[in-house]
Amino acid sequence: MTISIGDHLPAGQLTECTEFDSSTACPTNPQTLDVIEQSQGKKIIIFGVPGAFTPLCSAQHLPGYIKYAEQLKAKGVDEVWCLSVNDAFVMAAWGKEQNATGKVRMMADGSAIYTRALGLERDLTKGGMGIRCFRFAMLVDSGEVKYLGVEGSGEFERSKAETLLKLL
Repeated sequence: MTISIGDHLPAGQLTECTEFDSSTACPTNPQTLDVIEQSQGKKIIIFGVPGAFTPLCSAQHLPGYIKYAEQLKAKGVDEVWCLSVNDAFVMAAWGKEQNATGKVRMMADGSAIYTRALGLERDLTKGGMGIRCFRFAMLVDSGEVKYLGVEGSGEFERSKAETLLKLL
């Protein structure tokens, strides 16, 4: 069952990698984070993408949240999380390439466990991508979902940064 407005985030873990090896520039030291602990007492935007380095995600979705990060924070958002069914190393490298540091937290759900707990998994096996998440955005206040916009194939309106900025 898909998470809905008024629901609280399910218990679970995501992984974030914020350190890089100075000689190779490769991400290092991924940290497992408890979603409930990380979201308590905060207003968070969580947006999900089908995959790091994919065309729409790299050209518009993540860049929109990076571009509007300060405006979102000025409207009371404490953190913005990008969630994808990729490993923490890929998410960190993508975030670094997109200049997301300090603006968007790059949260990995490598085995889609948390994505499934949200009910937002999408089977893209026929396209060679396996289980991924739907493109979505949610506004979460102290763990409670206040807004949820899930996109269908080829859609990009309910989950973009500008939509959340207007909502606030």
